[in-house]
Amino acid sequence: MTKIIIEKSGLAGADQLANYLENRLAEIVWHSELNTSSGDNKFLQHSGAFVCAKHFADENGGVGGVTEIARSIKAARVLIIAHEAGSGFSISSEMKGNLIHLNMASADMQAAKLEANYVNNYSLQMVASLVLDDAHVAVSDTKSLELMALAKRVSKTDVTVFINGPTGTGKEVLAKFIHNQSGRIDAPFVAVNCAAIPENMLEAILFGHEKGAFTGASTANKGIFRAADGGTLLLDEISEMPLGLQAKLLRALQERKVTPLGSQREIDVDVRVVATTNRNMLGEVKEGRFREDLFYRLNVFPLASQHLHERKNDIVAISTILLKRHAAALGSIPALADDAIELLLNYGWPGNVRELENVLQRALVLCSGNIISAADIMVDGTAIEQLTSSRMMQAQQDSALPA
Repeated sequence: MTKIIIEKSGLAGADQLANYLENRLAEIVWHSELNTSSGDNKFLQHSGAFVCAKHFADENGGVGGVTEIARSIKAARVLIIAHEAGSGFSISSEMKGNLIHLNMASADMQAAKLEANYVNNYSLQMVASLVLDDAHVAVSDTKSLELMALAKRVSKTDVTVFINGPTGTGKEVLAKFIHNQSGRIDAPFVAVNCAAIPENMLEAILFGHEKGAFTGASTANKGIFRAADGGTLLLDEISEMPLGLQAKLLRALQERKVTPLGSQREIDVDVRVVATTNRNMLGEVKEGRFREDLFYRLNVFPLASQHLHERKNDIVAISTILLKRHAAALGSIPALADDAIELLLNYGWPGNVRELENVLQRALVLCSGNIISAADIMVDGTAIEQLTSSRMMQAQQDSALPA
């Protein structure tokens, strides 16, 4: 668990920030409560970041002083936050990105706004995304927090996990989270999309093959089961696996052995399997498209991801991660204006997180300056504001119709 050290002095929204970071499974340590002379610095040897206000930095020797404080508490990164009246949102960095300056919009730090709905406060969410690494999933919605808590519990075991959910809802992200929280974190995480590989190649890709096992096999290949040995194997869209191969997969899971194509030798493998699907698997079993015995072998610990519109409090958190990722080449990360956030929260997101990512990439191209406004939020060339308004009008008309 990543430790974040926060200096509370002069930092507006410190309690809300700490609350949100804890929701994202970070461990919070208040800097004022540390006593490095008593050995607390040994406890903090794997600290992630030190967060403080610009006011605190100014009173403690500026950047140089804060950097020395960070070294003394073993913090790998430093985030200095300013929230001055009349200032806008901006981010800059130095020391190869390990020292970050964040200037928050002063309106975001008003007490009333912080207390009212801090989970949709863009500035606070961006702070969390800046100080946490990719192993920490961006969630704020109660449903998602419950899901992550379950995922964390199962990560400490080696049981097989089956994740079911609509396309684009982050099933692979959840699988990576389970791997990163497990004792296998230092071993490989290998993913294979069962729907994207030709049927005649899937067995060789899964179990490996010897040289000359089939036409074109000029060299041997160990396959992804052995590539993931000691780690986690993600079988994405497992429902698309051909029936003939399902029996061989079942045997590999039961025996923990694989036999490469062209070989008679069984090879031991130690993998933790996570499978995903977007289908109703009981229906697939009933229709004879998926083996019942394999389904129950995989469905040891089921988890379900949800449509984005069912967990709206995740939208701003996820947006900060996506903007951080795609704005890197631009040199600065823009702010989401309040009217843009309102549109994002009210849109239905039929394409889930993948659609949100497309919309935000489009907004990065369209926005002027360092602000993404409502006018920059578009779906397939149409402003989301227009789509949302037309759907609301249609809903009102439908409700007015006689029963």
